[in-house]
Amino acid sequence: MVASVVLPSGSKLVLWGHRDMTGLPQIYLLAFSILCILSKVCAQLCPTPCACPWPPPRCPPGVPLVLDGCGCCQVCARRLGEPCDHLHVCDPNQGLVCQPGDGPGSRRTMCLFGEDDGGCEVNGRRYRDGETFQPHCRLRCRCQDGGLTCLPLCSEDVRLPSADCPRPRRVELPGKCCPEWVCDQAAELQAPGHQFSGVVAPLPPGVPCPEWSTAWGPCSTTCGLGMTTRVSNQNRFCRLETQHRLCLSRPCPPARGHRPWNGAF
Repeated sequence: MVASVVLPSGSKLVLWGHRDMTGLPQIYLLAFSILCILSKVCAQLCPTPCACPWPPPRCPPGVPLVLDGCGCCQVCARRLGEPCDHLHVCDPNQGLVCQPGDGPGSRRTMCLFGEDDGGCEVNGRRYRDGETFQPHCRLRCRCQDGGLTCLPLCSEDVRLPSADCPRPRRVELPGKCCPEWVCDQAAELQAPGHQFSGVVAPLPPGVPCPEWSTAWGPCSTTCGLGMTTRVSNQNRFCRLETQHRLCLSRPCPPARGHRPWNGAF
């Protein structure tokens, strides 16, 4: 004979007994006793009727008022890393859940990000951890550890005026994602009898090169190592070029507490 009791947490308690009818009263008596014990425990955790303080508590800026775990009174939502229990619940708007701490054998519960929140959300679409995607034709991004790593797909070169192209201009052409350089009135401004080979020689020794550089751009990643670029003429040709270097915005969060990245392009 098998009987089951559904606990308040939603789990099921299975009771085994004899197959004959003589054990049936004992099984139901045991189930009734368990329900009485559980009802007393729940009554201690969630008093009935509700006895809520007035006025409601004043929360710090950015912390919402939520119903406690009993669905009875308003409490300030607990934030990331703060202790939590059956009454003091975590902020659901931040995707926080009450779970055991990171320490081995820790019995303390705190608000942490859910295990399934390791992806990234961009323009209303969610991407899995490790997935590569293109939010725009000019960018390729990768979702990793709750952050984004994006690299530009278009060239960032700078074209200076030359004999064959005295007026370079970067324009967006129909049907193409990346802008391209075009020349205006090259034939009219080119001196007759002079041809430009397109080969640039290094500056002779002793010839000064006035420094010209842009500021380093933003890091290509939201966390961890990334790449930043600038345009500078500090090279042996004294010619503008795009330069790259590594950058570190901030360390990425631990693998367990993924925080979804939410943004738009």
